Amino acid sequence: MLDLIDELSPVQGAPAIAPEWEDPARYWPRLSAATGHVPAPVGVIDREALRYNAMDLLVRAGGLPIRVASKSVRVRAVLDAVLKLPGFRGILAFTLEEALWLAETHDDIMLGYPTVDRAGLERLFSDEQAAQRITLMVDDLVHLDLIDSVAGPTSRPEIRVAIDVDASWRSSLLGHIGVRRSALFTPGEVAGFARKVVARPGFRLVGLQMYDAQIAGQGDDAGADAPLIRMVQARSRNELRERRAAIVAAVGAIAPLEILNGGGTGSLEFTGSDESLTEASAGSGLLGGHLFDGYRSFRPAPASAFAFDVVRRPAADIATVLGGGWIASGPALASRQPRPVWPEGLRTLGREAAGEVQTPLQGPAATSLGVGDRVWFRHAKSGEPAERIERYHLVSGEQVIEELPTYRGEGKAFL
Repeated sequence: MLDLIDELSPVQGAPAIAPEWEDPARYWPRLSAATGHVPAPVGVIDREALRYNAMDLLVRAGGLPIRVASKSVRVRAVLDAVLKLPGFRGILAFTLEEALWLAETHDDIMLGYPTVDRAGLERLFSDEQAAQRITLMVDDLVHLDLIDSVAGPTSRPEIRVAIDVDASWRSSLLGHIGVRRSALFTPGEVAGFARKVVARPGFRLVGLQMYDAQIAGQGDDAGADAPLIRMVQARSRNELRERRAAIVAAVGAIAPLEILNGGGTGSLEFTGSDESLTEASAGSGLLGGHLFDGYRSFRPAPASAFAFDVVRRPAADIATVLGGGWIASGPALASRQPRPVWPEGLRTLGREAAGEVQTPLQGPAATSLGVGDRVWFRHAKSGEPAERIERYHLVSGEQVIEELPTYRGEGKAFL
């Protein structure tokens, strides 16, 4: 079992030592040595880097409990280990089928998205324990109607629900800034919907969720747009803090709420300082995808990575690896591609990028790579690689100490 609880803090009085991952010439060759016997593609999680990231998230949240976003992990052993750490509490799941599976061993699961999975709802209704452990997400009366169409309130357990609220910023100049989630935005809209939920028999309103993607999911450290991004985020934070407090007050006067959830990995400092909330969400920051290299306030360790082998040399300055196109969700931009990180100085080709079956690489290091050599990549986010491999190799020091099955390795493919 993956253990993150031991040796959480340095020995009292011990000298500070820079983490090994800050020295690529030490970190990546060590992972190569530890996994040299494993055929590519090989996925790795470094235990010390994962532990560092978990503790860093807690510090950044400022004492606010963190609900772990399973979409950004998809490895049960990692979820289990992180949730043993004081300060982490509950799971934010991405499908009902996944939530039902996790509810066999975890007692606090909230869906991050609405569900129309009728078969899953039937399973939920037939399992009293699961109904007590799982909170469904809603933002439209249609969601309640669908639940009632599967089983009426007198023929099923009471269903726990939370309301998803739009946490985007509506700028008079720039328009909608953020992701398109719920249509509920103002305190009046949310309170009006909450009253209708409370009036429906068979439902219990227990929470609110507000995910600020324009803050949590957008780096602010580099590029020509960085000053504009920082300005937008500052104004969005000010608007959201005020609006969220009003929403929480309005809905809290209608029903007692257990869960007031907000934020993501990239906005933990802001989320942790918001007195309206009872918890934050985070997931990608545990494994440390390269998207988070573009944030000023923090820099996670590259706890997870994957490697492919060079299989041919189509030109003197090109080395081609087998595989590579493990693309992250979001807009189809270069930022969502996996990034070659070792050997240093490699880049994908503009006309080919990271391919599903092969990825040609250029750069100074490409000229010295031979067939059979290994290249390390970092994923843009975190969870998606688990849909490609059956296990991560857990590395500590120079050894593989455990194999951690992914959702796919346990025979699960939820979305």
